[in-house]
Amino acid sequence: MAMGIVSQGNVTVVLIRKRTNLLITSILLGLIGLPSMSIVAMVTPAKAQKISNSVPSQKTPDMEPSNLTPAYPASPPPPQVDSLPNQRGVQEHTQETDYRVSNLLADFTGNLWVGSWRGLSRIDPNTGKIIARVNLPNVAIGALAQDKVGRLWVGSYEGLIRVEPRTNEITAQNLFLPSKRVLSLLLDKRGYLWAGTDNGLALISPDQGLMMTTLKNLPGVSANTLTLDAEGQLWVGTLDGLVRVNTANALIMKRIGDLPGTTVQALAISPEGLIWAGMPNNLLVINPTTGVVLRSVTRLRGREVTSVRFAKDGSIWVGTNNGLLRLNPNTGAVLDEEVTGLPSSRVLALVSDVGNKLWIGTSEGLAWLMPKMGSAKPHIAFSRAVK
Repeated sequence: MAMGIVSQGNVTVVLIRKRTNLLITSILLGLIGLPSMSIVAMVTPAKAQKISNSVPSQKTPDMEPSNLTPAYPASPPPPQVDSLPNQRGVQEHTQETDYRVSNLLADFTGNLWVGSWRGLSRIDPNTGKIIARVNLPNVAIGALAQDKVGRLWVGSYEGLIRVEPRTNEITAQNLFLPSKRVLSLLLDKRGYLWAGTDNGLALISPDQGLMMTTLKNLPGVSANTLTLDAEGQLWVGTLDGLVRVNTANALIMKRIGDLPGTTVQALAISPEGLIWAGMPNNLLVINPTTGVVLRSVTRLRGREVTSVRFAKDGSIWVGTNNGLLRLNPNTGAVLDEEVTGLPSSRVLALVSDVGNKLWIGTSEGLAWLMPKMGSAKPHIAFSRAVK
């Protein structure tokens, strides 16, 4: 309870009410004025004295009307963004099929195996008809070889695969190589398979499909290309010249380095036993006994040589990154003008005298050339003309 006395003029009013009623009554009588835009807190005198002593008084800062209105810096609107395209449509239109034919192999039956980046096929070289296609787990084919029993070996960028040509089925796989990326394959005179990778050389038993030994510390590291000499020894083209390997014990017999261009990426042995080495900027003729460079073919200087093959008539076919030529092996002179009609001027693989034709694998498909033809003819099944 609270007692209050209010006097106004000659009237005295005694109010006995609760504090809340006192406040309301006082407001009604007009004895207490309230601020128009503020809130009043009611506390006891003791508490008010305590608060006033402990909390310093704060003065509300004066606010200009302009400060109460939000302001944004002047800037142009953001550019419009198109809606996301259909991802499937984008993939179908941007991912083009790779038509490169990187490897060619003539088998014992006279057929031609075509290793492209769309898969492995066997064709009749007389008619060009596709006889069979082989489904492989990886279509990036790096090398092809056939063993003495007739089984086909396929070096891919994911390992080594053995294919039975009679059924076109995969019968063995070997992934335990110095590297899974197989660049070259070759069968030696004993019937063993040599597999060159980008990290060394391996010897494979064709019957069991197992690795017999490895040559990991190969000078020049990468076994880009392989060939056999008259003695049955293996020559390896590497990133740093040539290495001769004894096929009986996998030991290095000889090394030829300091070659112009350094990297050997194509090899062939002439009937006289000379080494023809394709380089990124040259074609060299080398004496394998002395290691001396006998000739640098003038017409090929400054050009990347990608493939070298001897024909039955003694001439030599040379594929480059910009055309195909036929040379006289004795003089290095060009016998014919550069071959026209190729799907692409970048030649990747050559095989001669199969079905009386020279077969040419390019970065844009397969082509063939017969003697006295004016230009090469593309194989329509391996070109962009047929999807």
